[in-house]
Amino acid sequence: MDASSKTYDVIVVGAGHAGCEAALAAARLGHLTLVVTVNVDHIGEMSCNPAVGGLAKGHLVREIDALGGEIAKNIDATGIQFRRLNTKKGPAVQSSRAQADKEQYRLRMKQVLEGQDNLDIKQGLADALIVEDGAAKGIITSIQERFLGKTVILTTGTFLKGLIHIGLKNFPAGRMGDPPSNKLSDHLRDLGLRIGRLKTGTTPRLDGRTIDFSRLTPQHGDEPPVPFSFETKSITQKQVPCYITYTNKRTHELIKTGLDRSPLFTGVIKGVGARYCPSIEDKVVRFPEKSRHQIFLEPMGLGTTEIYPNGVPTSLPVDVQIKMLRSIEGLEQVEIVRPGYAIEYDYVDPVQIQPSLECKAIRGLFLAGQINGTSGYEEAAGQGIMAGINAVQRVREEPPIVLNREQAYIGVMIDDLVTKGTQEPYRMFTSRAEYRLLLREDNADLRLRELGHQIGLVSDALYEKFKQKREEIERLLALLSDVRLNPQPDVIHTLEDLGLGSISQPVTLKDLLKRPGAEFEDIAKVDSRILSFDNEVAEQATILVKYDGYIRRQMEQVERVKYLEGTRIPEGFDYQDIPGLSNEVKEKLSRIRPISLGQASRISGITPAAVSILQIYLKKLAG
Repeated sequence: MDASSKTYDVIVVGAGHAGCEAALAAARLGHLTLVVTVNVDHIGEMSCNPAVGGLAKGHLVREIDALGGEIAKNIDATGIQFRRLNTKKGPAVQSSRAQADKEQYRLRMKQVLEGQDNLDIKQGLADALIVEDGAAKGIITSIQERFLGKTVILTTGTFLKGLIHIGLKNFPAGRMGDPPSNKLSDHLRDLGLRIGRLKTGTTPRLDGRTIDFSRLTPQHGDEPPVPFSFETKSITQKQVPCYITYTNKRTHELIKTGLDRSPLFTGVIKGVGARYCPSIEDKVVRFPEKSRHQIFLEPMGLGTTEIYPNGVPTSLPVDVQIKMLRSIEGLEQVEIVRPGYAIEYDYVDPVQIQPSLECKAIRGLFLAGQINGTSGYEEAAGQGIMAGINAVQRVREEPPIVLNREQAYIGVMIDDLVTKGTQEPYRMFTSRAEYRLLLREDNADLRLRELGHQIGLVSDALYEKFKQKREEIERLLALLSDVRLNPQPDVIHTLEDLGLGSISQPVTLKDLLKRPGAEFEDIAKVDSRILSFDNEVAEQATILVKYDGYIRRQMEQVERVKYLEGTRIPEGFDYQDIPGLSNEVKEKLSRIRPISLGQASRISGITPAAVSILQIYLKKLAG
């Protein structure tokens, strides 16, 4: 076997969204890193929807950015439509989404990796790990190349035994146009890991020249577009609209005629799909009362005529796909450039990994992205940056960095995976976070920038700018609390003119801002000094004032559970000797091996009584 002369600190298998963040994090921390990917031309490829962000997913993107990751900067540089979602709702559930120029997104990410110090890129298909004394020591490729490393991160996406379905035809592929990784999946199973099977799908891509956009409703982005990254000052590239259309009864009838050749409804597909993002044929069958379903026609770039019809993922035969699409308004003459398809792939049951994303059974082996059962670029990227950080921590023989549930959506996601596992593709929702008012998209830097600097991914210069912003927020909050208005006639008249009501006793600017309907701009008309603060600072101060009571309540909840989170369970702890625990509880605790009482309390089926018994036993053990 040919062996590389280098021994890497970190080897990353795969260069999708998880692999790119993992490799960049490890290399930026000064450690020699290797990326091995099946096709170097597909680094950063957007295999499905060419978009970043969305509800809860936007939170993940901004958290990655606050830690020093790349995805936010990449979409800011290549986005062609930016929108803020849920702006009529509270700040906890507001999120950002951007449509990408698919080709430019991929090219820029490739250039970033190629320009990164300490980072090598190799094209190859990983077939096996090199494991010695229970630790990952490298990989072996399909052409028998050996790459040696101190740690390995697997970010294999949908490539593990990937099988594409279009109608009743199927063929092995990691995604359309790339080969699958069959031997690696079997190898992981031979190493003792539990492997499951999942399914996801994508839409047909359409020729925009054959669409009658004049009959459709345009959807424009925000003006001005709001960037994802805390470092991006403004979006300068051209912005374009998307268009809205709908399926109809005729569409649904045509879909039903093809169900006898649908791999989903004939039992050909064995993997479990996502409930929250079903195929169009699944939606038609599951929701027969709905007469139409919305479709967003999204441009795939400025330099292409291809259109992504968001809302019609399908694995129906191509002849049914074309008939279905041509029954939709504006698409009567449409041509398909690339057919939609479903893909089945293997994944590793994530309860077999630690909160650091290191495999419990194999030291130095980290898993990130769809191999852990997640779905989505943002979920993958969030795991990727944490896997890269913790692989470096393992090389340095330092404790892992684990984000808590009250600290980040990334922490919620990883804790969900390693504590509860998943039987279907896992997607992040704001409803998964019990402290979501603390985990807003707008305050990701306030939550994580300091940690990013401590880790070494955020430069001193960026950290200084962040500190200035934090100090400005504190200064504005102090000003709002200190300035008092007395109930004098001219003051009362001004407040009434602004729609802020009247006062009968002295009030602070903070009290006024708390009033329903009061805006920061109104308060600025009362005291012009607060106009000197920029929009980001004003936004933070406004949220902290208006939601002060709710935020304090969530902080109190966090404090109440801190004891459980801080009570560590020794590694290799034997639960069989604890009296009072049922055999079922002992089995679950032994299988998942929680690192703290807090994590133990979140395991499905672990009752408060069981947690109390465990808590008492640990106290006795500590003496």
